[in-house]
Amino acid sequence: MKTFLSIGAGPGMGISTAERFAAEGFQVVLVSRDATKTRELAGRLKSKGYTAEVETADASDPESVGRLVVNVERKYGAIDVLHYNAGALRKATLAEQPRDTFVSDLAVNVGGALVAAQAAAVRMEERKSGAILLTGGGFALAPSPDFLSLSIGKAGIRAMALGLFEPFRAKGIHIATVTVMALVAPDSKEAKAVAEHFWRLYSQLEDAWTAEVRYSPASA
Repeated sequence: MKTFLSIGAGPGMGISTAERFAAEGFQVVLVSRDATKTRELAGRLKSKGYTAEVETADASDPESVGRLVVNVERKYGAIDVLHYNAGALRKATLAEQPRDTFVSDLAVNVGGALVAAQAAAVRMEERKSGAILLTGGGFALAPSPDFLSLSIGKAGIRAMALGLFEPFRAKGIHIATVTVMALVAPDSKEAKAVAEHFWRLYSQLEDAWTAEVRYSPASA
């Protein structure tokens, strides 16, 4: 059974994407800092007959993220798909945001993704197979001064996907992002649409791999 690791699993795009892959026969490992809420999400998948496990990690802590990837592979086998969905959704202008929270926001919004990809790519490269999927955002294209740390984080996610696409493709690893240009509520049609975009990215034939797709309700 293939393994889908979701870092930053939440009630919106996170669980919808996990369920999309579970429906295709993947065992799903859901990860967040809040074990109670994550177990509730896993329970939803299990009630539908899917295989879902729960782990905890702090996306702002590189050591925590690195250990998570190693432990997941040890407990559940090779990670076939890594989905990084963690995000610090802070509304604050430059003047309103303390320095410490700005740094911690960036650690969650892009630093954790970099560490997770770095750790997962080691085994994926050995197998010459694997996918790293990143939840991007429209603020990468149109930054908001009111959500500055999130805007910088999403710009980093997009740069990471585009910058690593070719070197990873040479190793048999498909890294890609869905740039989500919409507010996405839990259990919404938008969440399911984003999940479908992730599945389509994963399903692309290697000679047709792409690094980015953009989602907006108008283009769905």
